Amino acid sequence: MKKLLIGASALVILIIITLISYNIVQANNPVPEKTSLISIQKDIDKKISTYGYTFDNPNIILNPYEISPLTALIAFETKSPEIITITIKGKDKLTTYSHTFDKTDKHYIPVYGLYPNYNNEIIIKSETKEKVINIKTEPLPEDFILPTNITKKEEYLTNELYFYTPSSKGYTCAYDTNGDVRWYLTKNFIWEISRLKNGHLLLSTDSLVNYPYYTTGLFEIDLLGKIYYEYLIDGGYHHDYYEMENGNLLVLSNNLSDGTVEDYIVEIDRKNGNIVNTIDLTTILPQEEGKSANSTEYDWFHNNSIWYDENTNQILLSGRHQDIVVSLDYTTKKINYIIGDPTNWSSEYQKYFLTPTNNLEWQYASHAAKILPNGDISLFDNGVNRSKEEKNYLKAENNYSRGVIYRVDKENMTITQIYQYGKERGSSYYSPYISDMDYLNDGHYLIHSGGISYKNGQILNVPASLGEADTLKSITTEILNNEVIFEIELPTNNYRSEKMPLYQKDNYHPTEGITLGSFNKTETSKNQVPLIKYKKENDTYNKYNIVIEKETNRLAITGTFSKNDKVKIILDKFLGKKTYDFIISTRPYTAMCVDTFNNNKEEKLTLTKYINNTTLNGKYSIYIYINGTVYKTNYYVNF
Repeated sequence: MKKLLIGASALVILIIITLISYNIVQANNPVPEKTSLISIQKDIDKKISTYGYTFDNPNIILNPYEISPLTALIAFETKSPEIITITIKGKDKLTTYSHTFDKTDKHYIPVYGLYPNYNNEIIIKSETKEKVINIKTEPLPEDFILPTNITKKEEYLTNELYFYTPSSKGYTCAYDTNGDVRWYLTKNFIWEISRLKNGHLLLSTDSLVNYPYYTTGLFEIDLLGKIYYEYLIDGGYHHDYYEMENGNLLVLSNNLSDGTVEDYIVEIDRKNGNIVNTIDLTTILPQEEGKSANSTEYDWFHNNSIWYDENTNQILLSGRHQDIVVSLDYTTKKINYIIGDPTNWSSEYQKYFLTPTNNLEWQYASHAAKILPNGDISLFDNGVNRSKEEKNYLKAENNYSRGVIYRVDKENMTITQIYQYGKERGSSYYSPYISDMDYLNDGHYLIHSGGISYKNGQILNVPASLGEADTLKSITTEILNNEVIFEIELPTNNYRSEKMPLYQKDNYHPTEGITLGSFNKTETSKNQVPLIKYKKENDTYNKYNIVIEKETNRLAITGTFSKNDKVKIILDKFLGKKTYDFIISTRPYTAMCVDTFNNNKEEKLTLTKYINNTTLNGKYSIYIYINGTVYKTNYYVNF
């Protein structure tokens, strides 16, 4: 019995020594942490205060959130609640901006629309006083894009700004009617830019869930650059969103496990970030019909816009790679009708196509389909090839893009073209991708031909990044009663353009930003890799330029690989090893809508594998398997 006890004790000691030895062997350096933008802002929020500051001696903070250089925050207190009005002096009446804020005794006054490299004059008025404040700003970055041409008829213009999101070179920014830059962000936010009902902007986040441009979700943000909410979406966000009447967000996303992209829509509950409804277009539309020249198996539909009409409970989607705009009943998910050329569609779907009543021209590869207040449908008709049959394709130099409005008679399943602009400008207005059309009022439109590009003087028929363009251009045209009242030309490609006021319900709130939503668990590999034998980091390992970072919700491993490399990531803890496939490949994209994150043009690819922390718990040592060799990195990650 005594021997058994001694033997048991020895076994326990051996197990303890083994565990200690294991931890000693595994112990290394913690993965460097990448601080999220919303976390950085939480520290900034704590330092912003009105306490001790007065109207006569206010707290003035230029670029308070460090990403919006042409803004400031003026903070102070008054003895009793007062109404404050601010005026930002411009170079003329159209470029001077004023705004009146709600009555309070603790004042946080956001200042927008400062000129760069300029001693800006700001006038603040209380109910009894007036004060002039001067704010000096820094110059624009050297690579900032400035207009090459502006035409305008000032008597018809108002003092809203023209906001842009980039598709290639450029910044998320806004120009006034003189073409002066009055706002920009230093972070790379892309896709749609528009105002929510509360006055905030909704922009993409600044990181990806997947290449080439699927971001982790959306930031609800003001012009100061302050983030109020971050909405995480497991399938990522691309192209467009729509704010519903109940406040929820319809967002274009992906169901990446399906093996296809840009064919999935989610409805997000704004209160908690939960997904409360989904639409999977692979269950509604055929993937093999109506293909355009741009269609691929991976990106068969390429949904680039979404619009919801509460009166008819229909959503409108624009499928670039099938050359259609489709209306769906949001409740039943059934097709109401399809706008587009019915060539190469089967008889099963012909019944959904509308019949023209006049000399209508169909749209091809369209963007930005919207339902207008009177029920008409506007869109930007990019016009790629202008046919479903290759023998009839138009060359780029003979083609054109246009803004167009259609009127649909659903009862009789007919369609009438009632307006177009752009055809008369020929190929100089031809944008084979991106672009926008906005209804401002009856007879008042903003048409944005955002993807014009050339190579060796020849206009391209493909997106700039795919055609290796050497000259870029975007033209934004404001039209009132068939007359061009403003046009701005920029030497770059811009995804969208919106005309919006500088101030709109702008009540700044010094509250910490909140992250809502979540990511699903990252699938593990079916083929495990044993850790019996491994090597430490060496010259062979270093040639892959591997960088490992811990983000708030996930682990990011970036490396530069050849297309034939076989790579896996191994996270190892005692009795808890997990292996993940790192796929080294690119898809045959035919519509690289934004080139911001695209670096996969060379034989060697710089890619990132993201491993979500869902189901991960504890301390994991990190190993990387490359072409038959396991490398033990110097890092561990703790979730």
